[in-house]
Amino acid sequence: MLANKRILLIIGGGIAAFKSLDLIRRLRDQGASVTPVLTKAAEEFVTPLSASALAAQKVYRDLFDLTDEAEMGHIELSRAADLVVVAPATADLMAKMANGHANDLASTLLMATDKRVLIAPAMNVRMWQHPAMQRNLATLQGDGVLVVGPDEGAMACGEFGPGRMAEVPEIIAAIGAALAEGPLKGKHVLVTSGPTHEPIDPVRYIANRSSGAQGTALAAALRDLGARVTFVTGPATVPPPGGVDVVRVETAQEMAGAVKSALPADVAVFAAAVADWHVANAAEQKMKKDSSGGFPALDFVENPDILAGVAQMGEGRPRLVVGFAAETESVEAHAIAKRARKGCDWIVANDVSPATGIMGGTENAVTLITEGGAEAWPRLPKPEVARRLAARIAAALG
Repeated sequence: MLANKRILLIIGGGIAAFKSLDLIRRLRDQGASVTPVLTKAAEEFVTPLSASALAAQKVYRDLFDLTDEAEMGHIELSRAADLVVVAPATADLMAKMANGHANDLASTLLMATDKRVLIAPAMNVRMWQHPAMQRNLATLQGDGVLVVGPDEGAMACGEFGPGRMAEVPEIIAAIGAALAEGPLKGKHVLVTSGPTHEPIDPVRYIANRSSGAQGTALAAALRDLGARVTFVTGPATVPPPGGVDVVRVETAQEMAGAVKSALPADVAVFAAAVADWHVANAAEQKMKKDSSGGFPALDFVENPDILAGVAQMGEGRPRLVVGFAAETESVEAHAIAKRARKGCDWIVANDVSPATGIMGGTENAVTLITEGGAEAWPRLPKPEVARRLAARIAAALG
């Protein structure tokens, strides 16, 4: 599976670095070539000599090695591999990656590469659970960085919890999956995401609380399975993922036009929270209060039904059309009715009543409505919901 594959292995500075030596050995046993890169901190845990001996390759350590840099060696290193692996990926390395820092050889390679990157995080449990770390992790996953682990267990520091670097066989399995052709290779998937903003005047608009997090995570998960993804997004608070074709819109009418332009597609997933109405008499100048204190009369007009339009389009219809139903009561009943009314294949329903914290939050609890019935999923982080749904989509396409 890994025969003749070229792995650029960046070893971060943590106690888990000792596993990287076993990782090198086992990768080579499977026919891969491994080029090790050690950070300065990594040299406190493993020696360049041991890494070089196991890899049978030169170990790279210094960004300013004049011999290598005469031919821009850091650029060549970053692009000659089939996959870049960071193990262990320390909190510091992940922060550099998430924020675009490039002040040493490892971080410069990660900025300069045009290849996929797989990280195996390893750090203290409190560091792993810190909000800044979780923000960095979300950013990296949105950028298309693959993640394996961390595992839960006892740590060298004496604490227990998530943060242990994944074991070597698990990392090797993740490397194999990253190098394999995904099940959606050659497929075009259209994903809509985020809210829409419907103007009242040049400074005011009607919107909703959707962050776009679930649609963004789904686009990333479909991309990771090999699909070409067109991502039509309203003005979301979550940035779009890397490696997809991003089309930014503001209003429901703009989104409908972008969806039409993006077709044909093999799959269309409508995760956007589209406004049902827009203001027909939106003012060209900012509205002012008058002496009467009356509220300005707003004339509402129904927006185009994007989901139904694609689900019922006949010739050229995507093989699989998936809608979302954000409800606050009778979730399953409303979703079943919506699936029948719209004519789509699946509905992903969730309860977005304020007590759930789902709309705009980091987790989701969905029920998948298909022709076969309703399937309730447990409450999960939105990226995990996305991975599960992407896997079901891939299986449905066969």
